[in-house]
Amino acid sequence: MQLTRPPPPHLQPFVKLLWASAPEGVPTERLGAREHVLPTGGMHVVFRLSGPPLKLFGSADDTRGQTCGYAIVGGARAASYMRDVSVATRSVGAQLQPGAARALLGAPEDALASQHTPLDALWGARQTDAALAQVHAAGDLDRQLAVFEALLAQRAIESLGTGLRGLHSAIAATLGPLACGSPSIEGLVTRSGYSHRRFIALFRGAIGLSPKEYARVMRFNRALTLAGDPSQSWAEIALTAGYSDQAHLSREFSALAGMSPQAWRRAGAASPRHVPAGTTTGQIRSRR
Repeated sequence: MQLTRPPPPHLQPFVKLLWASAPEGVPTERLGAREHVLPTGGMHVVFRLSGPPLKLFGSADDTRGQTCGYAIVGGARAASYMRDVSVATRSVGAQLQPGAARALLGAPEDALASQHTPLDALWGARQTDAALAQVHAAGDLDRQLAVFEALLAQRAIESLGTGLRGLHSAIAATLGPLACGSPSIEGLVTRSGYSHRRFIALFRGAIGLSPKEYARVMRFNRALTLAGDPSQSWAEIALTAGYSDQAHLSREFSALAGMSPQAWRRAGAASPRHVPAGTTTGQIRSRR
């Protein structure tokens, strides 16, 4: 079961999308099952409401992994990561708008980038535990998402009371061009009116990635969207998405996704950004 919805108007400056999911029927355990999660260039906050805490793996050979907890912040990344999916979990989450981390989480994007951070490191253990308890107690999935939304709204209201402002106007002006094309970074710097060093610092603080990294991920996003149509050849996708040729697309795709375009398409994943990475064992059992 999957729910997605846009945030209400008062949360739109901070949240791009709200979602909730829950397994249908009796969950089965697929021991050792993992998946590649491909980058979006943005941040997210997730509350896991069932199953084990989130576990990440540094590589296919990593057998121990890193346990991240039940309330997690996923920072902006320019590469994929691998996570444990041996048990389907119930969860609620939000994709954040650029520049929202300081208001909702109390830290800038660049301090959280390229990693997963336990929420209690930002909100404190007491407030995080209380928030998880409130969402748990809400009952059905739709109501749990509503409570999660209200918690984020309260954080936003509190931050506005402290004088925090939204995304810097010079950075906001660059996001549209970067999402839709491949503009010159030097050109964006010139139009911003800031020095190169100052612009890069402002961009990293607001987005978590450098302008060049963010542009790479946005171009990758365009390629993924186009690749959803199996009739499109990779050569056509490369030119339309803004790559110089198919070889350029293949190199960039492999660097960001951790697999070649052909391997991604062969995987036949139900979600384009969640690609099965196989299992370390073939055992499957029911969890009751």
